[in-house]
Amino acid sequence: MKTVTVTCEHCGKTNRIPAAADGSPKCGHCHRPLPWVVDAGDDDFAPIAEQAGLPVLVDLWATWCGPCRSVSPALDRLARARAGKVKLVKVDVDRAPGVARRFEVMAVPTLLVLRHGEVVRRQAGAAPENVLRDWLDQALDSPEEANK
Repeated sequence: MKTVTVTCEHCGKTNRIPAAADGSPKCGHCHRPLPWVVDAGDDDFAPIAEQAGLPVLVDLWATWCGPCRSVSPALDRLARARAGKVKLVKVDVDRAPGVARRFEVMAVPTLLVLRHGEVVRRQAGAAPENVLRDWLDQALDSPEEANK
């Protein structure tokens, strides 16, 4: 399975974390939560996103999409701010047409929040960071969606 390298924002140490794992990643030095941002495609979406123990924010995007490029940094910041609470999985719909079909993506960016592989929130199109933050926080805090 592939890994990603993340620098801890608290102590500055570099950590290698698996794209798919149980729990949530923590810094090997200071033991604080690390942001979990990974890419996935048709072949590895299930173990990376659907089988994650954390809620997963899925960014379905395309390289040619201007709004996708403007939303991506905001999603990265949200994932860093919510380290240990959410996993950000980025899926290029042109390279992962099976995932795009499965979630019936008609526009990019399309954002999903998954819990235990089930969609609990969906948002199509770009939005300002504060709107995305509120949308994500509602999905993470909603008790009825935590039980789905």
